[in-house]
Amino acid sequence: MKLVHRDKLLLIGDSVTDAGRGYPVGYGNGLGGGYAQLVDALLRTGYPELNTLVLNTGVSGNTVRDLKKRWQTDVLDHKPDWLAILIGINDVWRQFDTPESVQSFITPEEYEATLRELLDEAQPNLKGLILLTPYYMSGREDPMRSKMDRYGAVIKRLAGDYGAELVDTQAAFDRMGHHMILSSLSNGWDHVHPNAAGSMVIARGLLDALDFEWDRGRD
Repeated sequence: MKLVHRDKLLLIGDSVTDAGRGYPVGYGNGLGGGYAQLVDALLRTGYPELNTLVLNTGVSGNTVRDLKKRWQTDVLDHKPDWLAILIGINDVWRQFDTPESVQSFITPEEYEATLRELLDEAQPNLKGLILLTPYYMSGREDPMRSKMDRYGAVIKRLAGDYGAELVDTQAAFDRMGHHMILSSLSNGWDHVHPNAAGSMVIARGLLDALDFEWDRGRD
């Protein structure tokens, strides 16, 4: 396990992270109903001696532009030991659900440049960084999935450049797709918002990045 006693793990992103969390910051019973809650529950029961503090500052609808606006208050001011970022779904989604938007869309180039700026600010004070790829629960032939993969490639490149732990969330969902219809992991029609099983896919990937021992404590 890469976490040590009393480490603070902050999760930031969009609605997938938010999941109905408490405000101004989600923790304890206010972590929401998504993967943040599962990560916290598994850490509490698998490693109770660590007393890890999990914080959730996800905000529904966010893009990297929104993260930049609130980076100081929702990340830096909390002084996390570990930071996990899952962002990019809305950066792609807006290009499909609001094609008539007068606001310019977020290109992969802007996406990468903005994240580099934010990571440069945060990393010097972190023990560890976890980057999760954005995802879309569909086959590669879907236009939105195809574009999402381009933004996922940015995250993979950043993980290498910054020495971060990489969680290939898209690959994790793809593996599930060998055994079930991917939309069955989604809470509704959109192929984005995960239900309990989909949230566990994300939580498992994040915890694997922390070297969580799933058999720990068994006789």
